[in-house]
Amino acid sequence: MMMTAPLTHLSHPRELVRHFTPNWFTATMGTGILALALAAFPWPLPGLMQLAEGLWWFNMALFATCTLLYAARWIFFFDSAVRILNHGVACMFFGAIPMGLITLVNGFLVFGIPHWGGAAVRIAADLWWMDAFMALACAWFVPFLMFTRQEHALENMTAVWLLPIVAAEVTAGSGGLVAPHLGATDEARGMIFFGYALWATSVLPAMGILVILFLRMVLHKLPGKDMAVSSWLSLGPLGTGTLGLLTLGSAAPQVLGHSAIADAAYGFGIIGGVILWGYGLWWLVVAMLTTAVHLPTGLPFNMGWWGFTFPLGVYSVATLKLAELTGMGFYAVLGGLFVILLAGFWLLVTARTLPGIYHGYLFQAPCLSSETGLRDPDAAEAVR
Repeated sequence: MMMTAPLTHLSHPRELVRHFTPNWFTATMGTGILALALAAFPWPLPGLMQLAEGLWWFNMALFATCTLLYAARWIFFFDSAVRILNHGVACMFFGAIPMGLITLVNGFLVFGIPHWGGAAVRIAADLWWMDAFMALACAWFVPFLMFTRQEHALENMTAVWLLPIVAAEVTAGSGGLVAPHLGATDEARGMIFFGYALWATSVLPAMGILVILFLRMVLHKLPGKDMAVSSWLSLGPLGTGTLGLLTLGSAAPQVLGHSAIADAAYGFGIIGGVILWGYGLWWLVVAMLTTAVHLPTGLPFNMGWWGFTFPLGVYSVATLKLAELTGMGFYAVLGGLFVILLAGFWLLVTARTLPGIYHGYLFQAPCLSSETGLRDPDAAEAVR
């Protein structure tokens, strides 16, 4: 069979850039967390670390490509790009940029140190500080746009609201991994305390959003099938919140010495982590049930399907970290099973994404929905 030409659903190849939005960074989030989860897999398998490192390298190329394309949109199509600030859904995905970057930061520690030693640590630390300020910008300014420029209604609310908020706690959890490699330095101590501030900046507002989301589902029932996958995003702040407490708590004695503060941070990390993990389990079951309700009628594919990956991935890594710190075997078993499920989701979503990239029908910016960027109206409907 003869292969069709690429990007046939776009009226012009430049439409790929004009319609490129931050939601593509969710692919870097999902790919990066899979690499890290495979590296932490509790049952060693031949070639698994090499596969994980290969995914990390691939993810660096993917992140660089997404960055170049999105920067090009702002340079060459500024009037179109700026419209995202008024869009109540697309704007939420700004948080995906720092969250995608942090998977690369953590990868420098897991995969980079064996190759480059201290240079990999320095790269990770510098990128971490940059990521922290990006995450804070998302946490402050995207909600402010919600308050001032965008139109929102409770019945239309989904867990997508969490995306700009959660980025800061993802960065916080990474700080607990980077800091011990810096030794008992002022930078490492600052990273620990700033990490706790980032954690609070994110987890506490996210808890409020989850309460509102619960109310929305009670009053207006489950989201429609086109947004059903967004229910998995509720797992994100609880998985990353758990991981943040565990990594910061376990790093504190190494960076701060065995002081009262460090000992308290270590104990609070485990107890608090277990509590948040249990809350996350509740939302995980709700996400599974929501998906199961819509499966008989079919879930239309869109880029939101990448929501299957990162929230489950951070929850998996947090579960394996609990196994390490508590010595409880059931956490290791559950974490391993979650990683296997994550790998299955990643393969499924990647297989559905690649044709959409090749043919071009996934490049449809919601903030330009009133315009015609696609040749095929059926393809436009498929990505909504």
